Amino acid sequence: MNISYNWLKDYLNFDLQPEEVAAALTSIGLETGGVEEVQTIKGGLEGLVIGEVLTCVDHPNSDHLHITTVDLGNGEPSQIVCGAPNVAAGQKVVVATIGTTLYSGEESFKIKKAKVRGVESNGMICAEDEIGLGESHDGIMVLPADAVVGTLAKDYFNIKSDFVLEVDITPNRVDATSHFGVARDLAAYLTQAGGDATLTRPSVDNFKIDSPEKVVEVIVENQEACPRYSGIVIKGVTVDASPEWLQNRLQLIGLRPINNIVDITNFILHELGQPLHAFDLNEIKGDKVIVKTLPEGTKFVTLDEVERTLDSNDLMICNAEEGMCIAGVFGGLHSGVTKKTTDIFIESAYFNPTSVRKTARRHGLNTDSSFRFERGCDPNNTLYVLKRAALLIKEIAGGQITGDIIDIYPTVIEEPKVELSLAKVNSLIGKDIPVETVRSILKSLEISILKEEEGILSLSIPTYRVDVLRDVDVIEDILRIYGYNNVEISENVKSNLSYKQASDVSYALQNLISEQLTGCGFNEILNNSLTKSAYYTDLITYPESKLVQLKNPLSNDLNVMRQTLLFGGLESVAYNINRRNSDLCLYEFGNCYSYDSEKVKPEIKLSGYAEEQRLALFVTGNMVSNNWAHADEKSSVYELKAYVENILVRLGISLRKVVFGALTDDIYSAGISIQTQAGRKLGTLGIIQKKIRKQFDIDAEVYFAELSWDQLLKEANSNKVTATEISKFPAVKRDLALLIDKSVQFSEIVKIAFDSEKKLLKDVTLFDVYEGKNLPAGKKSYAVSFFLQDENKTLNDKQIDAIMKKVQANLESKLGAQLR
Repeated sequence: MNISYNWLKDYLNFDLQPEEVAAALTSIGLETGGVEEVQTIKGGLEGLVIGEVLTCVDHPNSDHLHITTVDLGNGEPSQIVCGAPNVAAGQKVVVATIGTTLYSGEESFKIKKAKVRGVESNGMICAEDEIGLGESHDGIMVLPADAVVGTLAKDYFNIKSDFVLEVDITPNRVDATSHFGVARDLAAYLTQAGGDATLTRPSVDNFKIDSPEKVVEVIVENQEACPRYSGIVIKGVTVDASPEWLQNRLQLIGLRPINNIVDITNFILHELGQPLHAFDLNEIKGDKVIVKTLPEGTKFVTLDEVERTLDSNDLMICNAEEGMCIAGVFGGLHSGVTKKTTDIFIESAYFNPTSVRKTARRHGLNTDSSFRFERGCDPNNTLYVLKRAALLIKEIAGGQITGDIIDIYPTVIEEPKVELSLAKVNSLIGKDIPVETVRSILKSLEISILKEEEGILSLSIPTYRVDVLRDVDVIEDILRIYGYNNVEISENVKSNLSYKQASDVSYALQNLISEQLTGCGFNEILNNSLTKSAYYTDLITYPESKLVQLKNPLSNDLNVMRQTLLFGGLESVAYNINRRNSDLCLYEFGNCYSYDSEKVKPEIKLSGYAEEQRLALFVTGNMVSNNWAHADEKSSVYELKAYVENILVRLGISLRKVVFGALTDDIYSAGISIQTQAGRKLGTLGIIQKKIRKQFDIDAEVYFAELSWDQLLKEANSNKVTATEISKFPAVKRDLALLIDKSVQFSEIVKIAFDSEKKLLKDVTLFDVYEGKNLPAGKKSYAVSFFLQDENKTLNDKQIDAIMKKVQANLESKLGAQLR
C-alpha cells in the first residue's frame, strides 16, 4: 500500500526524514519495502522552462517545419526547429532544454542537440500531452502573456513533490490500511521513543443537517451479512473536476482522479480506511435502499461494463426494483455518480468480512473496498466517516445535507475485553518491562485499562483492532512498540537434549532419495496442493466423492485438495513440453488428501479425512538424444521400473519382499501394482492413459509412478541391517526355459521359486523373453536363471538337482509351466 509522507503529516507532527519513517514503521511491524520520491506529474517537469518565441520563419527544406529563436531567460536565445502549426513569434511557451527527459506512459526519451533537415535544433517546444499536462496534441502549449520568461515549469505549474512509502500490510492489520491508521501506529512509536507525538483526527464538529426532509428509506433484510448500515443524502451538488490539492493527493499514491464526488470517497478510504459508496439519488427507484440477496442466476452489470451472474449468497444494495451495487465489492454501471448528477446518497456500512470475501472470490474481483471489508473494518466508525465525507462534499461540490443520518445498527458490536497478566507479559517477552511503560504503550495504542488488580489489567480493545482478541495479541502489540531490538540476548546459553523424531528420519531419507534421483538426471518439482475437481470427474481410482472440498475456494481451478500427485505433475510436464523441453525426468514429494464419509465418527472432528505423503516420478520423451556416441533412444516403462526398484533398494527394502503385480485401472493403460508379500500397498507405476494425457494436450507417452512415502518409511524402519561373511564356496547357476501362459508375471515365478527353496536359492533373474512363431497360442517363453549357494560347503550335483526338480515341479503345478 502506498503511503504519502506529506499526507501523514496532516495527522501527526514529526521531524523524521522519509527513510527514518520507513525504518520506524518496519520496526513496529509495518514493513516498508521502499521509499520513492514522486511528483504529481512523472518527472516533475525537471529541465523544462518558460520561454518566449522571438522569431519564427519557415524551414527552407520543409513545408511544415519552422525555425524559431526562443528566449529562455539565460541571456542567449536558443534556435529550435518546431513542427507545430500554431507556433508564432511573441508566444510564451514551455521548452524542454537539452538533456531533459520526457515521459510517455512507461516510455521515456531524452532531448538532444540535433539537426533537423540540415538546421540545428537546441531543444523542443512542447505540447501539453508531451509533458503530462493534458491530452491535446493539436499544437504547442501557449501560455498567458504574463508568464515570466526563465521560470522553471515545475514552479509555474506548481508541481508538488512527495515521498511515497511502500508499506506491506499483513492480512491481520486492516487498521493500518489508511494514512490515519499508519499515523496512529507511528505516533505510538514516537511516544515510546520520547518524542512529542500528538495525533490529530480530522474534526467533524461543523457537521449539521441543512434540511430535515426525509428522502430515502433504508431496509436491511440480511442483518447477518450487514450488521450496520449508515447513509445520508446530499442535494444540490455540482459534479466537476476535483480541486488541485485533492487530485495531487490521489495521483501521488497512484490513483486516477475521476470527479469530485468519487475522488472524495477514494480520499476518505485512503485517509481513514473506511470504504464509501456514492449513489445517484435519481437512480434509487422508489426512494428505497434495500440490503438483501437476489435470486440465484440474476444478471448484474458492474462498473467495468461486465455482466456478472449473481450467486444467491451475494449481498446486494438494491432499490425498489433492481440491484445497484455488489455490497462491499463493486458498484453497478447505472447507479453511480456522473456529470449530470445533482443529488447523491452516501453509504457508509460495515459488511460481514466472510460474506464480502466469498463474493469477491466468486466473481474474481479484488477492489480497494473488498480488500478492507473482507479483513474487517471498524463497525463503530461509520458515522464519523460519513460526517467527514459530507463536510468535504459540501466544501468542494456544494449542496445541502438533507434529512437525518440513517443508521441501522440493531446489535451493537462491543469492544473486546481482555485480561492481561503483567507477569505473562514479562515471561513471553523475555524481559521485565516496567509497569509504567506497559501502561504508556497501551495508552498510545488506544487500549483502555478498565481495572488493575494484583498484576492483572482488565483491558478494552478498540473495535478497529480486529487482530487483538487475546492476551498474547496484546503482548505482541506491546513488544512491537517497545521494540524487538530492545530485548537483549542473554549471555547465558540454555540447552536441552533433542531426540530424533519421525519427521527427522523422513526428512533425512527424503534428501537421500532426492540426491539419488537428481544424480540419475531427475529434476524436482513442487506443485500446489490445491487443484481443480474437474480432473477427477468420472474417475474410479480417485473418485470425486472422496475429494476434500474447499468451502471458500480462490477459484474453480483451485477448489479441492489433491488426491494424487498425478495431475499437478502432468501440468508441469505440459508446461515444459510447450516450451520445447520434451525429454523429462521429474519427481515430487507431496501430501495427498482424501475424504471417506464411511469413516466419519461424530465424536472425532477429522475422522473422515486422511493425509498421506507420497513420492511421484514422471518420465517422458527420450532417454538418450543428440548424443554422438549413442543413437536416440526413447524412455520406457522398464526404465521407470528400474528407478523405482533403485529407490526401494536404497531405502533398504529387499526386492525379494516386494511383489510386482499386474494392475488394471482408469489411470494406466498398462500398470503394475507394488506391494509387500504381506499385502501392504507401496505404490503403482505404469503408462498413463491417453484420455488423461489429452486433458493436458500431451501427445507423448508419460510413464508415472506414485509411491506411498509413509508406507515406505514404515518398511524401511522395520528393516534390520545384518552383516554376513562373503561365502568361500562358489555359487551355481541353473537355467530353465519355461513355456507359460501370457498372463503369468515374472514375479509369480520368483515367489514360487523362493517358496520352494528358502535357504540355498539366492537369486532369480530373467534373461530372455520370447513371444511369436512356433509357440502355442496364448503362450510365451521365459528363460530364467536360478542362483544357488551354500555358505558352508560346495554344493554337489545331487543337491542341485533335487532343488531344481522341486522348483520345476512347483512351477508346473501352480503355473502350468512346461520345459521347452
